Amino acid sequence: MSKFDNAIPTAFDPFAEANAEDSGAGTKDYVHVRVQQRNGRKSLTTVQGLKKEYSYNKILKDLKKEFCCNGTVVQDPELGQVIQLQGDQRKNVSTFLVQAGIVKKENIKIHGF
Repeated sequence: MSKFDNAIPTAFDPFAEANAEDSGAGTKDYVHVRVQQRNGRKSLTTVQGLKKEYSYNKILKDLKKEFCCNGTVVQDPELGQVIQLQGDQRKNVSTFLVQAGIVKKENIKIHGF
């Protein structure tokens, strides 16, 4: 045994605290509103993270009527149900969800370019 074996500390995981299930970070449930570029000028807005007790089809129907666009509800194995809307509707969707009382303003994350 050399003198260096005693000097090396045990393995330390700097992200162990962030990965802990009971940590206070990340306990808020956020609603993520994203835009995805399709082809050319076409884009797609996705809304995920709404609570499961809401009727996604009714919310989609109101969004489509309010913003004059088409949309659908997609079932994703990892993310659950995701609302997809045509066009860049990020700001419109976030204000709609706040005014309808579905989500609080501080619980909405808007992503995209």
